[in-house]
Amino acid sequence: MTPANKDPCMRLKIDAALSYFMAEPVDVLLTIEAAQMPDQKLVEDRLTIDGVDPLRAIEGEDGIGRRTWMRAQGQFYARYQAVIDVEHRSTSIDGLTITPRRELPPHVIPYLWPSRYCEADRFEAFVEREFPGDNHGRKILEMARWVREHLDYCPGSTDARTTAVDVFVSRQGVCRDFAHLLASLARAAGVPARLVSAYAWQLNPPDFHAVVEVWLAGDWYLVDATELAPLDGLVRIAVGRDATDIAFMTIFGGADLIEQNVIVERIDGG
Repeated sequence: MTPANKDPCMRLKIDAALSYFMAEPVDVLLTIEAAQMPDQKLVEDRLTIDGVDPLRAIEGEDGIGRRTWMRAQGQFYARYQAVIDVEHRSTSIDGLTITPRRELPPHVIPYLWPSRYCEADRFEAFVEREFPGDNHGRKILEMARWVREHLDYCPGSTDARTTAVDVFVSRQGVCRDFAHLLASLARAAGVPARLVSAYAWQLNPPDFHAVVEVWLAGDWYLVDATELAPLDGLVRIAVGRDATDIAFMTIFGGADLIEQNVIVERIDGG
């Protein structure tokens, strides 16, 4: 139910541009198109790519979103423009129940397991001690608060090799690190959790964003441990086990970044 005095949805305009230089021919997997989902509806969108061979589009993880394969060399430029209606999302998960493992749908089960960047099995003793109780919705909120209060948001403090355990030790990172740690804690408590790449309204500075979805009471719910942007202004791009699955651009070879810009604006007068 939509809260009183709150619009049922907001209309967002997205404009993302990537510019790279590839000295040698490389395979590229691009994931920057917003996903068509029940709570986010594409009004219009367009992906333009220069400097590549013919494109091959494939379905994203869990059937969410779309990835695009290409072969690139030299100057590479990609631009994605979209207008999207995002429905209001309830942020209250307090009181939602955990689903017994034996009752989980098949596509949810992998999000219980440790993965490359989310070593959930390393956190089981910590989670059992720090987050007791049977209210798993509240437990997830407490985990997100713990991550937010114990980690410093420090751009440049981590890299593509940094895992949840590394972040737990260093106590600093960026959005993907906050998400990796939260997902690991949730999985250690028996709650399936997946990473989500997203466009985020009011994120400052503007960039691609990473948050978490947890499976409670038979559905996925968004949780952002950084609280850098409102959940109602998130537009999902892709989902997956960790950053490996949701990277906006995977380059199988070398490339030099020239420029990257992400703009998310509200255009419905809100």
